[in-house]
Amino acid sequence: MENNQIHCLMTAVVQEQDLDIALRMLKDMGFPAIHLVSSGGFLGRRNATMVVGLPEGMEEKVVEALSKACHQRVEYLAIPLEGSPLPLPSPIPITVGGATIFTLPVDRFEEF
Repeated sequence: MENNQIHCLMTAVVQEQDLDIALRMLKDMGFPAIHLVSSGGFLGRRNATMVVGLPEGMEEKVVEALSKACHQRVEYLAIPLEGSPLPLPSPIPITVGGATIFTLPVDRFEEF
C-alpha cells in the first residue's frame, strides 16, 4: 500500500490453518497486515486475529480475498450421551472456520 490515507481498520478472525494464505493474498494485493494469536471461546481452538489498515473503498476487495483464503470446515466434537450407562462420547458435527470480519472507521492515522 503506497502513501494512501488509512480510512478504516479491518480485523478478521480466521482459523490458524488459513492464516498463511490469507496474509500472502493481502501482501500480494499491497495491504500489509499484522496478526495476533488468539483462541476461540466456543471450542477453545487456536485462531488468529488479523489487523489491516485500508484506504477508502478497498474493503470489498479485502473481504473477497479473505473469502477465497478462509474456508469453513466440519469438525467433530465428542459429547457424552446423557443417561447412557457408559460414558461413550457421541461425535457431533460442528461447522468451524471462515472469517469473522469487523471494520471500524479511523478518525486519526499517523505514521512516523
